[in-house]
Amino acid sequence: MAIRTGESSCPTKGKSEAEDGSGWVITIVFLALLIDLLGFTLILPLLPSILEYYSKNDDGFYLSLQHGVDWFAAVIGVPLERKYNTVLFGGLIGSIFSILQFFFSPLTGAASDCLGRRPIMLLTVVGLIASYALWAISRSFGIFLLSRVLGGISKGNVSLSTAIIADLHSPKARSKGMAMIGVAFSLGFTVGPMIGAYLAMETGKGEVFYLRSALLALMFAVADLIFIFFLLPETLPKEKRVSSMMCGFQAGIDLLSPLALFQFSAVTRGKDSPSRENLQNLKVLGLVYFLYLFLFSGLEYTLSFLTHQRFQFSSMQQGKMFFFIGMTMAVIQGGYTRRIRPGCEIKAVKRAIMLLIPAFLLIGWAGNVTVLSTGLLLYSFAAAIVVPCLSAVVSGYGSASQKGTVMGILRSLGALARALGPILSAAVYWLAGAEVCFTVCAVLFLLPLILLGYIKQQTKEE
Repeated sequence: MAIRTGESSCPTKGKSEAEDGSGWVITIVFLALLIDLLGFTLILPLLPSILEYYSKNDDGFYLSLQHGVDWFAAVIGVPLERKYNTVLFGGLIGSIFSILQFFFSPLTGAASDCLGRRPIMLLTVVGLIASYALWAISRSFGIFLLSRVLGGISKGNVSLSTAIIADLHSPKARSKGMAMIGVAFSLGFTVGPMIGAYLAMETGKGEVFYLRSALLALMFAVADLIFIFFLLPETLPKEKRVSSMMCGFQAGIDLLSPLALFQFSAVTRGKDSPSRENLQNLKVLGLVYFLYLFLFSGLEYTLSFLTHQRFQFSSMQQGKMFFFIGMTMAVIQGGYTRRIRPGCEIKAVKRAIMLLIPAFLLIGWAGNVTVLSTGLLLYSFAAAIVVPCLSAVVSGYGSASQKGTVMGILRSLGALARALGPILSAAVYWLAGAEVCFTVCAVLFLLPLILLGYIKQQTKEE
């Protein structure tokens, strides 16, 4: 039996969804992830202001980093532009967060393959609670950075959410579930930044402007813990789990080697190893996913700095920008992405990536808000499609006991891309300016577009 993952033919009718409670699982995962993302995105419009706050308050650790950057700029002959230093620091913070996700997401995924999804999910949320508590009490750049470090270690809950959806039996349910995860991201990135910006404006006299946002993020995390504890069912039965913790962590160790990640080595162990054709598809899909997020994350972390510096956007204007992006993504994911039939995902991804090329050019060269908004519209439309569709395709590979590992590999590739993308894009931005940075990224999007042409028919292995 074979099913299509390429674009040559789209099924006219998908399989009927198994009556196994998948609708309830999708709903709970969607709501739990939405609560988590509301707390996570509160900081987005505040990050440029937070870095400026530490700079103006003569924070010792921050100033020492700034002096180091100034020294390096002088050595290589780059004109001293202090305003660009915040872009570099923002990229550094984003990269540190994702590097930690890269190391810890595969371990949480492998542990969940042995112990079950639910207990590991609860453990990651406890870590997020501690992270937000540190942010709330932070009054120095060092403590703030520590809170981001703990948050990166604990952010494996997103990988676990995709593993839970991958546990579902029906391809239609998995495709719908991945799309709903995308909707949760869109809504979180729509509402969260607006709330964060509003709370920063309502700061009381003598109060640190980010305190209310930090406390609200903490409240969201506590609510998420309670919600998951009482409502999230276990989706990986004991008989389908890996035999031992060491077996799970051996797979997890494979996920810490970039070479092993791109080779999907962790899923080749044991009797359930995928066929040669399916393994080759996984390798291509993983490389496409990595390249896409590598380029995408560069824009994601430099965008708020570009608008802050070029158009003097305040925190509230940043919030409105993220609201515009999130609303566009939510509409596309709710009205289009989740309706893409199984087998048609690759074709949809190709179209979306083609839109990102003009989107990046318009954003990077925008001389006014109208041109910027046009670029953001194209960017949002494409972003609403690529990750949910690629995740849905990849979730169809691997045996039941390997779903957590397969999705863990995908998440690790994404974390590796997000670890490298922000700092490298910020460095290019710092050295050559926004126009060069965004133009280079736009041209490089041709690479994943070409690679998608190598996806072949998937052989379904029972």
